[in-house]
Amino acid sequence: MVASLLAENGFSAITLASIAEFIALGERPEVDLALIDLKLKGESGHSLAMHIRARMDMPIVMLTGRGDEIDRIIGLETAADDFITKPFNPRELLARIRAVLRRYGRPAAGIVTADTTAPSLIAFGELRVDKSRRQLLGSDGNEVALTNSEYRLLEYFLDNPNRVIPRTELLTDLGSDLSNYGDRTIDVLILRLRRKIERVPSKPVHLQTRRTQGYVFVTSLAPHE
Repeated sequence: MVASLLAENGFSAITLASIAEFIALGERPEVDLALIDLKLKGESGHSLAMHIRARMDMPIVMLTGRGDEIDRIIGLETAADDFITKPFNPRELLARIRAVLRRYGRPAAGIVTADTTAPSLIAFGELRVDKSRRQLLGSDGNEVALTNSEYRLLEYFLDNPNRVIPRTELLTDLGSDLSNYGDRTIDVLILRLRRKIERVPSKPVHLQTRRTQGYVFVTSLAPHE
């Protein structure tokens, strides 16, 4: 059913029933995105997602019927770019897939490519973000490793600097199902991101909390800061 839906909307889908069938495609399969069911028969969709993430730069969207927020937190932190809960609206699934492909710079099925004239390097403090390569660079020029969700969150803050952003808006940008996600999802990602971009994570100067309102990303600091 999902394969037919995708085909009707300009995608070419390959249906696979197990992790072994995916591995059989080879080390570098010609696949732009993996849409994985969390509950494979006798196997874990998380296991397949981790296998993909460790070996290739492929976006991952996971289908799940569970309402457990912990599963989503683990998935967002370790492998999946997005989750969608069954049953789902077909148009929502298509929108999620297109959004993830767009973030990876892989136009498909009517997606418009990003504006190449936009600046690719954004600096804050001693760090820089290379948007063309989706990388966070330290003061020494070396990459600071981020998960996909951490990078997406950081990029959203940089696109909306010095503005208080509510948790619900951040959840929406991550593509989360707001009926099944809670503040804990964002709090965990914020904590992890602060550990990588702040000198003192417990006293952040860039990624600041506004109690009862949300978060604000401060890009320019006063001289004494």
